[in-house]
Amino acid sequence: MDRYERILTLHRILKSARYPVPMARLKDELACSRATLYRDVAFLRDALGAPIESDSDQAAIRYADDEGERFELPGLWLTSEELAALLALNELLGRSDPGVLAGALAPFRARIERLLSDQHSGRTLPIERIRVIASGARRLDQGVFRVLAGSLLNRQRLNFRYRARSTDTLTDRSVSPQRLAHYRDNWYLDAWDHGRDGLRSFALDRIRDPVVQAEAAIDRPAEELDAHLASSYGIFSGPPKAWATLRFSPHAARWVADEHWHSQQQGQWLSDGRYELKLPYSNSRELLMDVLKYGPDAEVVAPVSLREEMKILLQLSLGAYLAGG
Repeated sequence: MDRYERILTLHRILKSARYPVPMARLKDELACSRATLYRDVAFLRDALGAPIESDSDQAAIRYADDEGERFELPGLWLTSEELAALLALNELLGRSDPGVLAGALAPFRARIERLLSDQHSGRTLPIERIRVIASGARRLDQGVFRVLAGSLLNRQRLNFRYRARSTDTLTDRSVSPQRLAHYRDNWYLDAWDHGRDGLRSFALDRIRDPVVQAEAAIDRPAEELDAHLASSYGIFSGPPKAWATLRFSPHAARWVADEHWHSQQQGQWLSDGRYELKLPYSNSRELLMDVLKYGPDAEVVAPVSLREEMKILLQLSLGAYLAGG
């Protein structure tokens, strides 16, 4: 245990203690020598201003009642595990969505780096040992992101032009923003669409010319948002239309059994080593694309309409290869 961890542990013990804590117990808890313990206690009291009181023979210490309740360590004190987590967060901020959040998070990231350097006692930070890989991230306008985030946090209505990827049609939308969602390395806006009188999810990279309105946004209950936007599979879920039954080969089952596809999924191992997964869905497209990743190791069992849709996708794919010779 290094000094930072000992000071943090010592503070936590004294903070939670109702009675004076014997020095012998503290020495055991901190796994240090008597001399090291006395140096740490002196540092906590004299350098950090902790209201430490000791009994007459200095065999036990405690925080003064009133001052001890209010006292907290100045700055930010971290254990080695917490430091590792912060290091990972620092790397995540630096490598994921750099164009969107870089400007807003630059001051915060600089503070993290200073903190890490201070608590690493001048040693080189092992940044190269943390790897963050974005997959399928689409280009996003930083200005659009700032306007949408501001509208959401200030609870104001928003007007913008939206080009749907499925139809490539450009439409004008007036919405009350509800939530920003980061899903599969891309950003989406969950909003109440006033023109369509319902909840919708919009891909931020398809939003153009956002303008914040003076009118206050309406708020939909969290239960309604979850019921509509998180009740079915995928980002553009909507109320579930049916439950899909999928079966995976014994080979693929080793991965699928440990994967989270949906909060309401139901999975079971079959007697022949295959794995059966059931989950609700509304828009079949995203679900079928994910099933296709497993190739011949995956089968859509039910409902019949979903199975037939998968057959058509496979036939079209095969047709493209046959046409190519």
